[in-house]
Amino acid sequence: MLETAVAQGGIELTGVTKRFVTPAGDAMTAIRDVNLVVEPGQFCAVVGPTGCGKSTTLTLAAGLEMPSAGTVRVSGQIVDSITRGVSFVFQSDALLPWKPVLENVALGPIFRGTKRRDAHAEARDWLNTVGLSGFANHYPHQLSGGMRKRVSLAAALINKPSILLMDEPFSALDVQTRAIMSNELLSLWEKTKPSVLFVTHDLEEAIALADRVVVMTAGPATVKAVYDINLPRPRGAVQEIRFDSHFLELYQQIWESLREEVRQAYSRTSEVANNMEATTAV
Repeated sequence: MLETAVAQGGIELTGVTKRFVTPAGDAMTAIRDVNLVVEPGQFCAVVGPTGCGKSTTLTLAAGLEMPSAGTVRVSGQIVDSITRGVSFVFQSDALLPWKPVLENVALGPIFRGTKRRDAHAEARDWLNTVGLSGFANHYPHQLSGGMRKRVSLAAALINKPSILLMDEPFSALDVQTRAIMSNELLSLWEKTKPSVLFVTHDLEEAIALADRVVVMTAGPATVKAVYDINLPRPRGAVQEIRFDSHFLELYQQIWESLREEVRQAYSRTSEVANNMEATTAV
């Protein structure tokens, strides 16, 4: 039941701007004039300063938000509603706490009309794939953080998505578990090869996982630079490839582009904090 899913298409953002209205009623621009392409079957990582608007690219590709300007296309079609063929892995666990692991993984097929018995059989296959076959009847709160991430990956990939959107999925994990989960992700991605748009703050993680790394500017974000990561696949253990000389060269090159944006974002945050403190003092 784990047959390879052929990626149906990629993601294309053309001249995309997204504005939101703040609780105070002010207009805020999250991203501005973004041009971004994720080719079919490609693993693309997006890095940028905290709060610059990176995650907005994911919600636009998923059809959870509509652009204020520009166009978003998935598989060549303009996105004007929830995008089909997309699975989303969030930073926090998006698991139903009142359902056991097996039921959480089987939800996607059941919602699409698969008979419960068949959905459960497929879910058991995926739990075996992510090494959790003995935890089918456990509830999410009974699992470690890394185990819950494995369940989230199984729940996303059981739907055989052509596109996988990931919003800092491993940021809450400790260093060792994060490395293990990165290896797990690469292994699973190589089985099905969906197009991946992966948002992260960790530049090392981005280079170790991706075919392409996109650097976003300080908010409102736009694309500053795009780097092709020509490290061989399969990558092997991500904690070992980080010592490769070419990896270190790529890191230095991309960090030179990213560093100034991080500094700008930090300066802006500090300025806002100082102004708030001064206003409070008055």
